[in-house]
Amino acid sequence: MAEKLLRAGMNVARFNFSHGSHEYHQETLDNLRKAMENTASSAPSCFDTKLRTCRDRKSNGLLEGWKPVQLKQGQEILVSTDYDIKGDEKMICMSYKKLAEDVFPGSVILCADGTITFTVLACDKAKGLVRCRCENTAMIGSDLVEVRKLLGEHAKSILLMSKVENQEGVANFDEILANSDAFMVARGDLGMEIPIEKIFLAQKVMIYKCNIHGKPVVTATQMLESMIKSPRPTRAEATDVANAVLDGTDCVMLSGETAAGAYPELAVATMAKICLEAESTIDYSDVFKRIMSNAPVPMSPLESLASSAVRTANSAKAALILVLTRGGSTAKLVAKYRPGMPILSVVVPEIKTDSFDWSCSDESPARHSLIFRGLVPILCAGSARASHEESTEEALEFSLEHAKTKGLCKAGDAVVALHRIGTASIIKIVTVK
Repeated sequence: MAEKLLRAGMNVARFNFSHGSHEYHQETLDNLRKAMENTASSAPSCFDTKLRTCRDRKSNGLLEGWKPVQLKQGQEILVSTDYDIKGDEKMICMSYKKLAEDVFPGSVILCADGTITFTVLACDKAKGLVRCRCENTAMIGSDLVEVRKLLGEHAKSILLMSKVENQEGVANFDEILANSDAFMVARGDLGMEIPIEKIFLAQKVMIYKCNIHGKPVVTATQMLESMIKSPRPTRAEATDVANAVLDGTDCVMLSGETAAGAYPELAVATMAKICLEAESTIDYSDVFKRIMSNAPVPMSPLESLASSAVRTANSAKAALILVLTRGGSTAKLVAKYRPGMPILSVVVPEIKTDSFDWSCSDESPARHSLIFRGLVPILCAGSARASHEESTEEALEFSLEHAKTKGLCKAGDAVVALHRIGTASIIKIVTVK
């Protein structure tokens, strides 16, 4: 079934860790990897964890500007039960309203899984304040910051995707997005936390802001819900998927339709067809102008180059934008400007071999590309014996041949290529042979 889903158009596989054991998910992951090998395709794994952050009732309150707070042994700090306060080095907040009533001078409060210890000095029940002394030197950070620290060396190959599920999250969306690599509009829990009639606006605003910042956004929950039992979606569901695409979402997600439904393969194929039809109606020149009007000033050289490549491709009516990249950042910036044609992101690994292989250690930039709208990643390794210029031409030739076999372009088409030669960045128009 995993092979069928890949062939039907699945780009990313989501594992919901709210259900099932680690052993169960490992078995599913092993099956997925085998399916990718059998179908010569790739799909990154998205692990949906149980972490709850940013003013959720189960976690610490937000820190001012999301900046970590350095605590020193012996310093005094106030702990407030007012969850609307943004914490700093003088005061932090927590959600337990009866804290000042339940502790007393001499009590010990443990934070961050016991890595931070506070001794209570005084309690103000009327104001809900507890004055404490810090017993060890430590850093308090927002939960996303702590996750990156926990990942250690693996953080460079893992993207952190946040999702907003309550009104507090919506209100603090800009700060959440600034500290996230990607975002999910999770309409299920959100629909129970804010008025139902306001969900559409929250969805549109969050997608718009993600687009402006060039961060991939997923629209999820009940998109083709009726296909859990029926071979056809409702008209409203089909329109919902199409409208998410028109809003600017990078990904649309299926849940129960593929996890427990009777027609998983058909649900993926149906969603893919709706997405293709919706994309064909988009005015890409208008989208480009809107994103340019919100672009940072001054632009970084790399972003200026990426936006120029999209402008050139639109003007030349190119069939494809081809980007040679090592870490994938250039191709992702090109995707931010929403060209009307696919972007072939050719990831050239740092370690040169005489073959290209999805299983090599440099695959993470290519896999990450699959959650960015319009990006089609491939790995290409050149010969270690070739000069930089020769290996660049070799990569371009290989990429164009690959694009032809995948139907992304044909002989006579114009292709905009973006790459580096030495310290210079090059944008050129190539005619496919």
